[in-house]
Amino acid sequence: MFTTILSMQKEKRYIIQGFIVFFVFLIMYFVLDYLNIGYAEMISTYGIYLVVINILVNIVMAFTSAFMWNISTALVKLTGKEGKGSFASGFAYIFGMLTYGCTPCVIALFSTIGLTFTVAVLPLAGLPYKFIALALLLLGFIWLRYESNHVKCKVKKD
Repeated sequence: MFTTILSMQKEKRYIIQGFIVFFVFLIMYFVLDYLNIGYAEMISTYGIYLVVINILVNIVMAFTSAFMWNISTALVKLTGKEGKGSFASGFAYIFGMLTYGCTPCVIALFSTIGLTFTVAVLPLAGLPYKFIALALLLLGFIWLRYESNHVKCKVKKD
């Protein structure tokens, strides 16, 4: 089934959808970086290597999110139900917003709902947390691929 879903990704609809979703997620990840510390401050504090790593991880996360979105869309089209692994891209974004995103905003947000705590300064401008978010995305992708290969309903072939 996964090979069928991969072959569907060559259709114009999925290519356009993939580009749009990729750029939306890429913009969201860049906004999170900007709210966290910003690239100029990152360069002056840690050096250019950290900015390059952050941008590369953003691209990989945005591509993975867009690809999972397309897989979920194709899975819904073929089976009529969405895979459970498709939640990971949204969850990784929320995780990123709450950890390596704007820390003062998160503290204020949680304080308004009654959760007060002390947040230590995140190391390397939150890069370890970005890697955790990437790992969550990859786990979601693996789960989505497993689900697409083990569909529990009959699929109509045209």
